[in-house]
Amino acid sequence: MGTVWSYADIPPVFGTEYDGKTQKDELTRLYISPQRVVWKHDPTGKLVSGEELLLKPGNSQSEMGRKDVCTLMSTGSDTASVLLDYGKEIHGGLQLVLGGSSRREPSLVRIRFGESVGECNSQTLNSEWKVGYSTDDHAKRDIVMEIPRDGSIEIGNTGFRFVRIDLLQPNTTIRIKEARAILRYRDIPYLGSFRSSDERLNRIWLTGAYTVHLNMQEFLWDGIKRDRLVWLGDMHPEVATITRVFGCNEIVPQTLDLACEQYPLPAWMNNMSAYSLWYLIIQYEWYMHSGDKDFLEKHRAYIVGLIDQVDKKVDANGNEALAESRFLDWPSSPNQEGVEAGYRALIAWALQDAGKLCGILDEPEYARKAEDCLKRLNRLIKEPNSLKQAASLMAIAGILDPVQACQAVVSVGGAKGFSTFYGYYMLQAQAMAGEYQQALDVIRQYWGGMLDMGATTFWEDFDLDWMENTARLDEITPPGKRDIHGDFGAYCYPGFRHSFCHGWASGPTAWMSEHILGVKVVEPGCRVLSVAPVLGDLEWVEGTFPTPYGVVKVKHTRNSDGTVSSEIDAPEEIRIIYL
Repeated sequence: MGTVWSYADIPPVFGTEYDGKTQKDELTRLYISPQRVVWKHDPTGKLVSGEELLLKPGNSQSEMGRKDVCTLMSTGSDTASVLLDYGKEIHGGLQLVLGGSSRREPSLVRIRFGESVGECNSQTLNSEWKVGYSTDDHAKRDIVMEIPRDGSIEIGNTGFRFVRIDLLQPNTTIRIKEARAILRYRDIPYLGSFRSSDERLNRIWLTGAYTVHLNMQEFLWDGIKRDRLVWLGDMHPEVATITRVFGCNEIVPQTLDLACEQYPLPAWMNNMSAYSLWYLIIQYEWYMHSGDKDFLEKHRAYIVGLIDQVDKKVDANGNEALAESRFLDWPSSPNQEGVEAGYRALIAWALQDAGKLCGILDEPEYARKAEDCLKRLNRLIKEPNSLKQAASLMAIAGILDPVQACQAVVSVGGAKGFSTFYGYYMLQAQAMAGEYQQALDVIRQYWGGMLDMGATTFWEDFDLDWMENTARLDEITPPGKRDIHGDFGAYCYPGFRHSFCHGWASGPTAWMSEHILGVKVVEPGCRVLSVAPVLGDLEWVEGTFPTPYGVVKVKHTRNSDGTVSSEIDAPEEIRIIYL
């Protein structure tokens, strides 16, 4: 006999009886009505009507009356389209609620999701990556499908802000009552906050936080359109942002567990030696914030095994052979000499943190092994070759004096040569050199430049030169202007393949909490925090910093004599060192 059901089984819960094959969705869904109609294709002036009705709040319910609907019609030679803006980048899909059609059978439509207006209007080319084209490599964003005459249907799972709907069949009429976006997100509070006398910096802080929030899906992704994977290098700035905004969220240890599962030793994380180095750095910084010794114990074997693996590949003269491939970030790739210097600095930084982890885990032999390997490595120092990424890592690793690194390389030309990923480490090097005002200026110009181009989340890559004679992402590109999305991008992200929501670009959020708000972790688990604000040209700054014991509230105000007054409210378990 089969399973006997009873009312106690409703709704059906399969977890115990069926060996955990059913899993509750830990994410939340929200429906969002479009904010504006960007554009419609209506060559005769009679094919699209009522499009503004799609902006009204909906209820997911179809109606028989065929009132208050957007009508799309096609003739034998002309078709209809409408392009909608949901106001902000989101992760999820689209719900169409239909209100009747001229066909007895389903109608055929094309749905295009886009992180920009240009992407929504672009053609898909998956056989190769080209500037000016889109791809469906990781999340399907260009979909031809049948829709019912009445009722509703849901489509898509990707990162987007815009949706274009095209009616494909000739001599057809369809009526759309609602076209609401489905936001799928982790419903967690923003425990950390940042407000200052500069609204541009406030927007940048919050945009970085939101960028990472969207990537906190079942695991911590790099991008919600592409690649939708766990990448350990990308993860480092994301974790820095998470600890300042969301505190000790479970997604970080879950994702580190998954990474070790997917890349067991002797494999490198993501098959890239540099990303295994980032694993060690993340583990140390996560422990300092969370104080979770049990989680560290769980990863003991992987940590010491990785130290062994690195140690065997550094000889007595400081030559290393971790892997043939050297990767920092994409924009640094042409400068191979600089990449080599920066890569070695990344090894040094990781070995330093590995030694600290071994001290916490009471592994003195491995602590010595990491220290000895670091000494051998630093017998051979290479030049950064004017590469800002390399000079920044060398300053952080203690190989190059931060003042020298910034004066000779990092701060030369201001934001020129910054990148969305390694920009975080460039800002850190500037802070180490005492160049806080220069760093604030770069944040305003570089990350603020993305906002000026219509960004609501930060991008996989950006160059200030892209802004010249270029249209914003939320407008139709006029003749004679360049498309900020389709006309740029390189390496693995040419044209519209470029991710416009990439967690590694969130560095300024973590940086401003650490240096402007001034809160740093001194002892594991945030038992001791230091507060050392640097206001630069700001009049005041206030915010919150999440800890395992609760939220710390901080406010700093510049006095008329130039001094700074501070107010700090912290849980009693935390000791504050005010510097």
